[in-house]
Amino acid sequence: MDRIRNARHFAPRLQRWLDDLATLVQPAKPDTSQLDLFGREAAAPRQVYTTPVWSVPGTAAPSGGAPSPRPPPPVSPYVAPAPTAVPVKPRRAPPAPDDAPPKRQLMVGDFVLEYSLRRSTRRSIGFMIDDEGLRVTAPKRISISEIDNAIHTKQHWILSKLKERRERRAARLEKPPIEWIDGASLPYLGSEIHLRLQVGGRNRSSFDAATRQLTIILVPGATEEQLKERVKAWYQQEAKTLFVQRLDLYAERLGVQYSDFGLSSAGTRWGSCTAERKIRLNWKLIHFSLPLIDYVIAHELAHILEMNHSARFWAAVESIYPHYDAARDLLRKRAQELPVLFP
Repeated sequence: MDRIRNARHFAPRLQRWLDDLATLVQPAKPDTSQLDLFGREAAAPRQVYTTPVWSVPGTAAPSGGAPSPRPPPPVSPYVAPAPTAVPVKPRRAPPAPDDAPPKRQLMVGDFVLEYSLRRSTRRSIGFMIDDEGLRVTAPKRISISEIDNAIHTKQHWILSKLKERRERRAARLEKPPIEWIDGASLPYLGSEIHLRLQVGGRNRSSFDAATRQLTIILVPGATEEQLKERVKAWYQQEAKTLFVQRLDLYAERLGVQYSDFGLSSAGTRWGSCTAERKIRLNWKLIHFSLPLIDYVIAHELAHILEMNHSARFWAAVESIYPHYDAARDLLRKRAQELPVLFP
């Protein structure tokens, strides 16, 4: 009984003591005027969103809180990987094509001869003259001194061909360009045709072989450039149709087959043939007569048998085109006489 009376006596005093203790240990409010480590005014505490922690039966609750009565959420078997920063390398510009072979110079007689050198897998040294000058193709095993010696050996042929090429180019550039007007004359298969211009609802072209007139119909307000592109497209279509016919004819005569054919717009080459038997013919051959077209076709088909200009190659050409030498010379002459259509 005495213990009960003592507990009732001390209970109010114990409660007051606990209240005073709670007042003394109450945490102070944060000082918002405090500066951070970098001398800037500390910002208000940022609210952080976190995934709630659910209590699991049999474990203690987090400090300062009571266990939650709700059950834990279902756990997905897939855990998304944390995003990682992937370094992005700056894109490099593609290297500029280096199609032009290096230029070399050699003293030939009284002239400084400049030539382009290209290495290849061919077995011998090859020379080619075009509007860009002399091009030499040599095997990788051939030294520069051997190439220079070969040029000295062929210097008379090289210099004469370079002179001939310069004269032809100068003559070609001196020719006035064609005037793109109604009634203009255009070269076609070694002869001339006449251009007739009309205005219509859409661009189209037609050719009358009897009157030798090429009629081009253009929409109102069409430019000269559009007219030239229309004429060029007609030329190219005519060339493609004719060249396929002549290729099939001479391929049968030579007993060879080509794998592919296409038109080219090369400035100085009339045709080409690859080791894969792919033949390209310059569409501008359509300006020349049929015998000259046939010579170029026979020439390229013979390369299927001989990828060179050896005696065996020319024998193959002669077997299907006996007068190839005269046609070759005439083609060079006609090329000088050709007017400038598409400069």
